[in-house]
Amino acid sequence: MSKQMLALNIDGTLIRTNGRLHPATKEAIEYVKKKDVYITLVTNRHFRSAQKIAKSLNIDGKLIAHSGAIIADEIDEPFLEKRIPEEKTFNIVQILESYECNIRILHEKYSIGNRKKTNSTLLAKTMIHPSDPIFYPVQFVDSLSDMLMDEPVSAPVIEVYCPNEQKEELKQTIENAFPSVDIIDAGGKMLIVQNGVSKVTSLAILAADLGFKMEDVVAIGHDVDDLPMIELAGLGVAMGNAPQEVKQKADWVTRSNDEQGVAYMIKEYFRKQQSKDFLRRLHIKKI
Repeated sequence: MSKQMLALNIDGTLIRTNGRLHPATKEAIEYVKKKDVYITLVTNRHFRSAQKIAKSLNIDGKLIAHSGAIIADEIDEPFLEKRIPEEKTFNIVQILESYECNIRILHEKYSIGNRKKTNSTLLAKTMIHPSDPIFYPVQFVDSLSDMLMDEPVSAPVIEVYCPNEQKEELKQTIENAFPSVDIIDAGGKMLIVQNGVSKVTSLAILAADLGFKMEDVVAIGHDVDDLPMIELAGLGVAMGNAPQEVKQKADWVTRSNDEQGVAYMIKEYFRKQQSKDFLRRLHIKKI
């Protein structure tokens, strides 16, 4: 059965370990576009970073960013956005700051993080963020809660890095205190979002708006937070570098991101699928 939509995660999927796109990936995107397949990116990255990747791939459709909190093709006119209210953002940050963790509030136009001194690995992950383009302001402050008192923020996502031994306790504390938020486990970090926000939910919303069912979708991802969309899609694809639990649930396991897994899968799967225009012309000739 032909597929009408291709949903691609970015980190660990489109992007290689060195942080770059391979030319073969760009060629594959152009190849599938000629098949009249709608392409979207589904990512934990903020919108501006997703938009930068999309432009480099000549993808002009709506993008799903901030772990599903925002769907947009232009950030000032989002198709969908779900945020944690200002007061709740402040209260959550107050609790987080009582733990040994690094925190980033990921707004669509900027990010603000704390300077808490944890181990160097966690600090590096927070301060050196591959998804931050030069035009995306990044600020670090000594106390996020103090800053939020003066400048409230309604956050699409609160990103948290903390030592493994604190994760479960912190997760339980936040979930008990704030039942209206969800916590997403995403590759060593926790993402705090408004209830109902997820990659798969936003992908289903976008697909429905385009007139597609989830069975019309090919979804390619690599981490545990990609698993729900991989399972729900008509064809769920795991990267070769994905965790075993993701591979086991996928319909197809392709090569790793360093082995051009996306390009390989696209060329293999879509090579027999014809464009709608070709099929229309073929139908006319038959008549």
